[in-house]
Amino acid sequence: MSETASPHDFGRVDPDGTVHVKTPEGERAVGQVPDVEPAEALEFFVRRFRSLETEVDLLTTRLGSGAVSAEEARKSISALRGTIAEANAVGDLQGLLTRLDALEPQLAAAAEQKRADKAAASARAREAKEGMVAEAEKLAQGNDWRGGVNRFRALLEEWKALPRIDKTTDDELWHRFSSARTTYTRRRKAQFAEQNEKRAGAQKAKEQIIEEARELATSTEWGPTSGAFRDLMSRWKAAGAAPRAVEDKLWTEFRALQDQFFQARSAAQSEQDAEFQGNLTAKLALLDEAEKEILPVTDLKTAREQFRDFLARFNEHGKVPRDAIRSVDDRVRKIERAVKDAEDAEWKRTDPEARQRAQDTVDMFTAQIAKLEKQAAEAEKSGNQKKLREANNSISACRSWLEQAEKTLAEFSA
Repeated sequence: MSETASPHDFGRVDPDGTVHVKTPEGERAVGQVPDVEPAEALEFFVRRFRSLETEVDLLTTRLGSGAVSAEEARKSISALRGTIAEANAVGDLQGLLTRLDALEPQLAAAAEQKRADKAAASARAREAKEGMVAEAEKLAQGNDWRGGVNRFRALLEEWKALPRIDKTTDDELWHRFSSARTTYTRRRKAQFAEQNEKRAGAQKAKEQIIEEARELATSTEWGPTSGAFRDLMSRWKAAGAAPRAVEDKLWTEFRALQDQFFQARSAAQSEQDAEFQGNLTAKLALLDEAEKEILPVTDLKTAREQFRDFLARFNEHGKVPRDAIRSVDDRVRKIERAVKDAEDAEWKRTDPEARQRAQDTVDMFTAQIAKLEKQAAEAEKSGNQKKLREANNSISACRSWLEQAEKTLAEFSA
């Protein structure tokens, strides 16, 4: 229909109220509206045309915006063609058909775009599935028994949400994914079966440890029993984890037996420490006295006697509190070491064999110097400056060594 033509231009009304529509094939009666004005009768059928025109406008708009697929649009066009061709309406029916024909390029473009979109979606789906298969195969060889299960579930849901691709590729990828999931599930079940077996063994071992701990809990042999409890703790750690349902209960029971023994030991040792405090006071007084009398050692014989007397009185007193043992022992060893060092020095000073060795060393260097002095005199006489320098250098070195040897010998004469 031209821009200036009106739907009314395509209609005619007979005197009896019969309305005709003009088409390229000629006029066609579309209905009769008796007992009304011709304009009113014509308008009734024009409104029908405008409804058809609206449907064509709407379809054109939806196709242009992509709101309708090419297949759906093609079905709508086909239905509209039949409706328009036989429509009892007045207007440019051929123009509506022409407009529908003009949609064909859009239909072709939409179909092509759909094919392109489908191909792109298929490519994306293939890439996504290949990535999921690679991840699944990696998970199948890993040991993430907790997170792996959840990840496989998520991957499966993602897989279901993706469109199918070509059957051959899709089936091959699914087979790989499914095989990876099966492999993981089998390995996981085997792992948990092995863990359950280990946990059962750990439970049995820990129950045995608890029975042994129960026998030790009331022992008053503090040292050996403390070592035995340390051994039990090492065995407990080495046993591994028991089933979760009993692990905490076993540990609570074992810990209570440990606490029972060590609390009793602590109470007994605290009581002993109170008894030992008097021994500590006496021993500290003896140490103060001995350190003043013996240190530093100036008279070895007197120091020996004083140290023997000190030890006799010191040992008359019993044990001291645990936190004082080390400091007390260190002070005793300091006095003992001073006396021992003095004895070593005295022995070294009076040892005849050592004195003789010192004398021999002095004699050796003295003879060597005399020999070198003779060589120097001969070199000087002959004018051999090189030999003279060498002899003088050797004499200088020997005299230095002789001086040290004479000091050592002098110590034996002190």
